Amino acid sequence: MSGVAIEVAAAPRRRRDAIWLALPGLLFLAAFLVLPSLGLLSLSLTDDDTGAWTLHAYQRALGVPVYTRIISNTFWIALQVTVLCLLIAYPLAYWLARLPARRQRIMALLVLLPLWTSALVKNFAWLVLLGRNGIFAEALRALGMEAPPDLLFNRATVIFAMTHSMVPLAAVSMLSVMTQLDPRLTQAAGTLGASRVTAFWRVYLPLSMPGVASAGLLVFIGGLGYFITPALLGSPRETMMGQAIINQVQQMDNLVFASALSALLIAAALASCLVYDRVFGLSRMTGGGSQSRSARSLIRRTGLWLTRVASTLFGALSEVSAGLLGGHRFAWLLTAYAVVVIAVLVLPILALIPMAFTSAEFMSFPPPGFSLRWFEEYMNSPVWTSATLRSFGIGAATAVVTMTLATLAAFGLARSASRLTPFAFLLFMTPMVIPSIVVGVALFQLFARLGLIATDLGIMLGHVVHAMPIAFVIVLATLKSHDWRLDQAAATLGANRPRVFCRVTMPLIRGGLVAGLIFAFLSSFEELTVALFIGGGLRSTLPKQMWDDVILQVSPLLVAASVVVIVVVTALFMLAELLRPKAGRRA
Repeated sequence: MSGVAIEVAAAPRRRRDAIWLALPGLLFLAAFLVLPSLGLLSLSLTDDDTGAWTLHAYQRALGVPVYTRIISNTFWIALQVTVLCLLIAYPLAYWLARLPARRQRIMALLVLLPLWTSALVKNFAWLVLLGRNGIFAEALRALGMEAPPDLLFNRATVIFAMTHSMVPLAAVSMLSVMTQLDPRLTQAAGTLGASRVTAFWRVYLPLSMPGVASAGLLVFIGGLGYFITPALLGSPRETMMGQAIINQVQQMDNLVFASALSALLIAAALASCLVYDRVFGLSRMTGGGSQSRSARSLIRRTGLWLTRVASTLFGALSEVSAGLLGGHRFAWLLTAYAVVVIAVLVLPILALIPMAFTSAEFMSFPPPGFSLRWFEEYMNSPVWTSATLRSFGIGAATAVVTMTLATLAAFGLARSASRLTPFAFLLFMTPMVIPSIVVGVALFQLFARLGLIATDLGIMLGHVVHAMPIAFVIVLATLKSHDWRLDQAAATLGANRPRVFCRVTMPLIRGGLVAGLIFAFLSSFEELTVALFIGGGLRSTLPKQMWDDVILQVSPLLVAASVVVIVVVTALFMLAELLRPKAGRRA
């Protein structure tokens, strides 16, 4: 009994001490994310000539019409994209959540693949598909329209392409909540006399709202920092803050004003998180915690009133339509809708592959003939092969460093009972909250002083910041599902801690660690923003080389490079999904 008492007494101390395993990762993020961001804020408040404190950069950003229009564009487009993503992704996530486990698994993979395919590749595909020689223009000509409308370089196309890129993120965020809902709750509503429509609006929808809110937060913050889509598919009227920041750094050499624009983006992102926290509680994103009582009470009353109205309205419409159609309720429409959405999500990825084998000198779909010419030029080009090898090398180094820091941190937080755990968790998730364009500018001004501009090490450090959240979440989810009693049983049989970890813990969590390693590599392999700033024009990764070429020209050689990216991403994505632990696959 005394031995058991000693063990129980010692357990809390081990849990509290375990949080210090997160210290290396916390120090890394403090050095390469928090401090550079604070330095960016400080720089935005200084005069470029005298170094004195001033608000001149903010007065220019908020007072000059061209920049106020850019800021307005950014917020309005991000808001429109967020609303569209929620409206499109919710029925898709709802359909996925209702599928049997095996079918859900297959369909979820088709949704996740576009999420992990570079936004640069997808937007380049739309640039070709929506062009004058693209499939949509050809279809309109076939229907008798001699002069098809110009589908590129307008706001509608920018919003469509941004929505296309972010719908998978919204759907996955909602699905992670929907799969945890108890289906017996809606069944119980049915036994009490509620119709399926009423049960959905009065029971299912309110319970799934944390997922909807999380998806809205992530999409809105991601939309604020977008620059690829408006740069490729938009006109000057659709210029967003990300483009303005890049222009100020690379063309105007005005880091102070770029810092002010970046600080405004950070303020917008933090304000969005604050609103979310007041309404839902940030810890809801991780399944715990509570929210402000006053906000919860107001939101709850408003939400219940809206769901009652919607339930009554849609219930009446359902009954009327069923009566007119002899009881038929068109349940198959949800499946048809989901199939169409998934087809549109994968369309640009699939369309690029045949275009890479074209025999023509210009891009068109479908290609007029078959040829391997462009792959041969890609393989024989020192510029492209150097960029590709650099991406593989930096990606491998990023994966190793990220997983080392993320695994230690996840292990520490999973075994910790400290009150500091939620704060440590939020810091590890911060790179998802701060727009990537801001991270790039912050690291640029830091690495310029450290001499790390135009170095592979500088790019790798930036990629580690970018990859940290996803690797951390994967490992933490794996450890949360691990049965720690197995480790305790091994310890009672005389195994020391290193032996328990190597012989018991590691084999059981190996799948999650490998999956985290692969996704950390993919995050680096496709990352553009950090390479755009830190590469300095001398160190080009594959996405950076693709960006340079797509700005100058659109050629089949660029499509061949895009297909290489698609093949690498697809192969590693499928491998990671196969190796992920079963407990984490439904999320």
